Amino acid sequence: MCRTLAAFPTSCLERAKEFKTRLGIFLHKSELGSDTGSVGKFEWGSKHSKEGKNFSEDVLGWKESFDLLLSSKNGVAAFHAFLKTEFSEENLEFWLACEEFKKLRSATKLGSRAHRIFEEFICSEAPKEVNIDHETRELTRTNLQAATAVCFDAAQWKVRALMEKDSYPRFLKSPAYRDLATQATAASASPSSSSPAEPLHT
Repeated sequence: MCRTLAAFPTSCLERAKEFKTRLGIFLHKSELGSDTGSVGKFEWGSKHSKEGKNFSEDVLGWKESFDLLLSSKNGVAAFHAFLKTEFSEENLEFWLACEEFKKLRSATKLGSRAHRIFEEFICSEAPKEVNIDHETRELTRTNLQAATAVCFDAAQWKVRALMEKDSYPRFLKSPAYRDLATQATAASASPSSSSPAEPLHT
């Protein structure tokens, strides 16, 4: 969320510009088709670029539902860049940590990882403390006494709901995402075009 300027002197306008810069850099990383990160190598609409077409469809899917955004590796990266400009990236990082936690099969690893996640995100004064109510925090603390793959479910659901209701709509309305969606729409409408995407202006 946008905190007080006393705590964070950077203005909201400057944070918006920072997001566009972050997203511009993100767009040209190797996983999006540019080995060197230089602007202009990623071809959105080329009929020879399957990755370009898939990425355009991916971008447009992010606005369809929060689930589609979270299921997309590129969507998560873009959303994380946006959350960093709002100083609330801990919410997504906690959600991702919970998703990875659920994949663990070793009881020993579950126990040790659960305590690390709790200390990093849940306990009072945690370095990346997420915004959950006291009841959920204490329930999670109790669950840690016999850690299972679902011991963070209540807290994860609360944080996910907060992101979906609060941060996600602002992400979709951000100039950077709207620029990205416009380029994706143009690429989808002109599959024979081989022009590279214009870099985001900051």
